[in-house]
Amino acid sequence: MSFELKKHLEQIISLTEQEFEYISSHFHSKHLKKHQYLIQTDEPVKYIYFVISGLLKATYTDVNGKEYIIQFAMENWWISDFQAFYNNVNSITNISCLENVELLYISKENLEEICKQSHKMEHFFRVKNSSGYVALQQSILSLLSTSPKERFEQFTQQYPQLGQRVSKTIIASYLGISRETLSRLAAKV
Repeated sequence: MSFELKKHLEQIISLTEQEFEYISSHFHSKHLKKHQYLIQTDEPVKYIYFVISGLLKATYTDVNGKEYIIQFAMENWWISDFQAFYNNVNSITNISCLENVELLYISKENLEEICKQSHKMEHFFRVKNSSGYVALQQSILSLLSTSPKERFEQFTQQYPQLGQRVSKTIIASYLGISRETLSRLAAKV
């Protein structure tokens, strides 16, 4: 189905052509344009998505209407409202396209099926979920314990290509700082 998906899976597991054909038969493709929503708050979340091309952001809006960017997803990343997906509840996040995107998606039932049939895929998703949990924990700890300067430096080291693809306003929101503070920090680099 997708060379990109196969390449991504094979970073962790090795697959025969037959195994990949079986796995890829459980995925479907989707294309969205810049500014379209993939997931909206208060809707059921039936799929997780693998990004073939493009860039998305996941946001949470608090009761006062303040929006927080909680995740980006670009090529070879996975995205969804995972709480809603795994717990069969409605989404608490919005996921929108910052660029035109091409995605592959899989339902919970199909995900469980391929993991049940393939120990390799079960291992793959365990590794991916563990990595995602670690990244989320690091992000939270960074927001709680580092200065704006340190968060900016971490961001530019971890995601050097994102700075070229999103506005300073979006980066500032993700880092939990003002646009002006970001401009001052960027000017010093």
